[in-house]
Amino acid sequence: MSVKVDRDECIGCGVCAQICPSVFELDEDAGKAKVIRPEGSECAREAADSCPVGCISVEE
Repeated sequence: MSVKVDRDECIGCGVCAQICPSVFELDEDAGKAKVIRPEGSECAREAADSCPVGCISVEE
């Protein structure tokens, strides 16, 4: 599994970090989400589905 965030599209709402803190965290300086565990976790799919702007991609 590979997890990525399109930081140009990210609005920094923090939903991904709330749903899946083992994979995502908010970069306080940039005000955007970042991937801290690119190999992902099962919760990454739920975070991607919950992203209001659809900027998270999860690939097998």
